[in-house]
Amino acid sequence: MGGVGSGRHWRGEQSRTTEDMRCLDVRRWAREGLLRPGSAFGWQWSVNGQQVAQIHCRAISDALWLSYRTRRASGPWRDMDYPVRLTSQACHFGGSRIWFECPARGCGARVACLYGGEVFACRKCQSLTYSSQREPHYQLAFRKVEKLQKRLGWEIGFDSIWGKRPRGMHHTTFDRLTSELEYWDRLAHQSLSEHLSGLREGASVRAPKGH
Repeated sequence: MGGVGSGRHWRGEQSRTTEDMRCLDVRRWAREGLLRPGSAFGWQWSVNGQQVAQIHCRAISDALWLSYRTRRASGPWRDMDYPVRLTSQACHFGGSRIWFECPARGCGARVACLYGGEVFACRKCQSLTYSSQREPHYQLAFRKVEKLQKRLGWEIGFDSIWGKRPRGMHHTTFDRLTSELEYWDRLAHQSLSEHLSGLREGASVRAPKGH
């Protein structure tokens, strides 16, 4: 059975996104009570219902020990066993939030998620991007528009007529959201126009010249 660091998520270094990698999410584990000192648990990843990787974790007072096997491509398996520090941050409205400290050498960044490789590390240390960063600008802008429309309780659509202020929403909040919506709507249509112009120019360059 494959271990962490093997399998489908190993692609070219320049093409990897966070979605390609195994992920450890400290927020989920904290919600499920798995980070209490003395707790020990296993975690698995599956594809189409088949387990493809697993890791064993053991919590102590200020760290989480990770144990797993890994390899690169068809190379030899290696046993990994090392701690990831946990830090706590007080929230403004009470309670606290737990973070990982990236264990990569020279990093120590406070993050919610770590991504494997041979060693689990933060997104920057793994040189990962988000898949949304590959989207054309107009698609990202349109998604922002849709998100704001949903928050306002309006009809979803890029050509939809704008709605009224939702009952109970403060005027200042409504003004801020509609200003953001105007900005992203304008940017979306401008970016789409530029994208289509680029496609037309590319098509004209590739078109065969008449005789």
